Amino acid sequence: MSENPSSTWYVDFFTELPNEFWRRAVSPEVTVEEIDFVEERLGLAPRSRVLDVPCGSGRHSLELARRGHRVTGVDLSAEAIEHARRAAAGLDVEFVQADMREIPRDAGFDAVLCLGNSFGYLELDGLREFAAALGGAVRPGGGLVVDFGSAAESVLPGYRAEPRTMRTGDITVLASSEYDVAGSRMFSRYRFTRGEEEVDVTAIHHVYTVAQLVDLLSGNGFTDIELFGGPDGEAYDIGSGRLLLTARRLS
Repeated sequence: MSENPSSTWYVDFFTELPNEFWRRAVSPEVTVEEIDFVEERLGLAPRSRVLDVPCGSGRHSLELARRGHRVTGVDLSAEAIEHARRAAAGLDVEFVQADMREIPRDAGFDAVLCLGNSFGYLELDGLREFAAALGGAVRPGGGLVVDFGSAAESVLPGYRAEPRTMRTGDITVLASSEYDVAGSRMFSRYRFTRGEEEVDVTAIHHVYTVAQLVDLLSGNGFTDIELFGGPDGEAYDIGSGRLLLTARRLS
């Protein structure tokens, strides 16, 4: 068994090679489908003020800005933020390098998005802090979308830790996972290679039940919580590959 990563693994994980792999791995059509879901489910008005956190390299932020919304993207990765800024020429979007918990709590946003499975990056105390920050960021009546692939109801049915290989162009990724029962978390180990370049990194995805997530969000002012299994609007169920949760901030 390899040495376990630090609980703050995300500080150093998202350098250029991992970021570039994920920039290539998701098609523009998927981004459009996800933002269609956000606009429809939250009923976003034109020129809504939207916070995307963490925003990664900005694919959701940029699509929202192209549709006329006023967007702020927050992410801890300096490389991802710089990439997003370069791609944002002419768009009404601001990118800020910061921890996901360090977002404005001035109720200034019509909607907040937490997409890409990042809700599971934090241990429970950190997640509580993030949930409180989300509650402070959204205006009364505003909306929230959380995309979470590490819900217990998704991960545990039929869990098998089989190695896999992924490729996008000249980048190859060897990936394996290990479930820590005592910690209710997954260690996901990756080896990224591109030519002579090689990066070995490990991520932690904390596994939370849907009930835990609902409790955290409802305790921080969110209501009308709905659960979906994907952007086409199917209901979330045992074994669904991802959870898309929508909520409304109490008026």
